[in-house]
This record gives sequence, structure tokens and C-alpha cells, in this order.
Amino acid sequence: MTGIKWMQRKWKDYIMRSMIMLGFNLYFIFLMRTAQVNYLLYLDMLLLVLQAIAEGMAFFAFWEKERQKAVYLQENTLIYETLGRPEDSEVFVHDMQIMEQRIQEKYAENCALQDYVAKWCHEFKIPLAAALLIADKIKDAGIRTQLREQLERMNWQMSMMMQGCRLQSPLFDLQVRQVSLAACIKASIKNNQFFLIQKKFQIELSDTDVTVYTDEVWLTYILDQMVNNAVKYAKPDASHSIHFWTETAKEQNQNNGVRLFIEDNGEGIQECDLRRIFEKGYTGSNYHNGRYKSTGMGLYMADQIAKRLAHKLSVESRYGEYTRFCIEMYGYR
Repeated sequence: MTGIKWMQRKWKDYIMRSMIMLGFNLYFIFLMRTAQVNYLLYLDMLLLVLQAIAEGMAFFAFWEKERQKAVYLQENTLIYETLGRPEDSEVFVHDMQIMEQRIQEKYAENCALQDYVAKWCHEFKIPLAAALLIADKIKDAGIRTQLREQLERMNWQMSMMMQGCRLQSPLFDLQVRQVSLAACIKASIKNNQFFLIQKKFQIELSDTDVTVYTDEVWLTYILDQMVNNAVKYAKPDASHSIHFWTETAKEQNQNNGVRLFIEDNGEGIQECDLRRIFEKGYTGSNYHNGRYKSTGMGLYMADQIAKRLAHKLSVESRYGEYTRFCIEMYGYR
């Protein structure tokens, strides 16, 4: 079987070499009449011997490679890593099956880990809720506020971690339907009410009685990121505000688009950071100068969810003055 494969690969080379040798002999016999035929025969014999030795060594290497391939085909390993570039479909199919199996195994491990983290967060939130109730009973107002703030931060992080696991889960699904935009905004404000009250934020809603096509839970999650950013980057010793309002977006002469704007009067975003704030893990200049702590995941996940919802998320900002997020989606008044 190995010899047949060898001949299938080399027959063109043999024909080409035979034609070259024949032409070489005819040239010396018919065009160079003074040539010694005996010397020509000796030269031919020498070339044939050298060719046989070279072909023998090449065939042995090919046979050894085929033998190894036959062994590896019975094992759960990638042949490409050992034998180099595959030269037939058998090796290619084998390696593709092995790679697919490894990907499925890693995917299953990742899903199991995400499920474990989500369950752990859920279990952790139960005693955390109890701790929040206990904190409210502390008589010292200063200690009560400090403890409540830390517990609320933990509660926020647990919620974000759970949502992040849901987003990456293969069971992640969207339930897009007609949703009240005002209800989503109010739910987000409620989720962040402790920090909004603590920093005395003024909340303004203008023309938000709009019906949009979205997933209520995930749109609220996106709004949570906007509100949380406003709280995190609020200017010290200044009045704070968040303004929500909508505009109609005309597409193809039809009023089927709604733009929701969320604007705060916080620190703003530096121009060098604007084009990268939706990148995974990007924390911006404010993080590197030590002013704020950030993971760089909130806006990245908000952008990923917006894309899955067929929403368009954008931002504009003037550093030191304001930050304005815009979510464009389908809806009507």
C-alpha cells in the first residue's frame, strides 16, 4: 500500500527524469560524433546508481512517516503537531475531529465554571441581603452609612457577575417584545438608588413615555452601566445630575426609531479614551492615574448586549463637563 502511494506521488518525477536522461544521451550520440559511447554508458550507470540511492532514502523516510501516521490515526492526538503539514485528506479529517473534540471539552468546562460562579453568586447574595438588613439597625449613622455602602457595592458586583455569566452561557436567550422605556429607566434608578441618594443626584426624565422593542431585563442592565458610570465619575464637591430623554430617529422616511440619551455632568471622558471605552478590559486614563477603580468590563458587556438586541450604543463627551450615551432602538410613541 505504501509503495502504491509512493508511485502515485512520484510517477511524474520519474517520467521527467527519464526524458532528461534520454535527451542527454541522444545529444551526445547524434550531435557529438566523437563522444565515447562507453563513457556515456558509465555515466548513465553512475547517475542511475546515485538516483537509486536518493530514491531509496526518500522512500524510507516516506515509509517511516506513513508508519507513524498509521499509529497516530489510532490515537487521540493531532498528527499535524508531529508530522507537520498534512498531505492527504485522511490526516486532515482526523485532526479536525480531534480539534472539534477538544473545543467541545473546553466549552463544556467553561460552561460548568460559569454555572458554578453564577450559583455561588446567587448563594452569596442571600447572606448579603441579611447583612444589609442588619446594617440598617446600627444606631451610629456614620458606621451604618459606611457599612451599607460597602455591602451595596458587594451586592452590585455580585449582580454584575451573575449577569455576566448569563451573557456567556449557552442558555443565554433574549425575549424581545414591546417594553415601556420609562419602566426600564425607573428600574435602573431603583437598582442604583443607594448611591444616587448618597451622592444626592438629581434625576430628570423628559419624554420617556415610549414603547420600544427590546428585552426588558437586558436593557435595564445596559442602563445600569450608564447610571453606575455617572455615580462612579461624579465630580467631588459639586451638584450631580442625570438626564434621560428621547428623540425620534427617522429611517427611510419612517418614524420607527427611538434614540434614548443618558447625560450626566460628571468628570467626562478624555478624547483619547472615547474610541476605546467599549473595548474589553479597557479602563482608560482615569484608572491609570489612580483616581478611580474599574475593571473595563461594564461598558464592554453593555455594548455586546446592545448588539445582540440590534441596538446601537454610542457615546460623546467633553472632558470636565459631561458624558452623553445614546441607545438607538426600534420603537414608537
